[in-house]
Amino acid sequence: MTVDQILKAKGRNVYSIFSNLTVYDALKVMGEKNIGAILIIDNGVLKGILSERDYARKIVLKDKSSKETLVNEIMESNVFTVKLSDNLEDCMQLMSEKRIRHLPVVEDETVVGIISISDVVKAIIETQKDTIQHLNSYISQ
Repeated sequence: MTVDQILKAKGRNVYSIFSNLTVYDALKVMGEKNIGAILIIDNGVLKGILSERDYARKIVLKDKSSKETLVNEIMESNVFTVKLSDNLEDCMQLMSEKRIRHLPVVEDETVVGIISISDVVKAIIETQKDTIQHLNSYISQ
């Protein structure tokens, strides 16, 4: 299974904000959209990602103000991305090795979607269910 197949099933909605907004503004959007991370895109270019984990570790634990801190001060700017043609196993490996939960999907330098660790796990489970069903059918014949 590929990233493209996951996006076809879940949709290609991409929520993003500008890097010069406050962390509080970013959190409001994340809350409204019920998402755990948001992409930072300036002038059509992916600049970073901001997650709930970033907020907890870089604002709350450091006793900073989310209304005074800009997104570009705490966002993760070293963003790992995947392509539509990448397979799930490679995505899972990347997420595990880099300890990340969200991967933007980029084609021709344009963000076309985002997948989360839960998207990948769900897809792998479905693939395994299909394999088990096929094997059971084969054995039953």
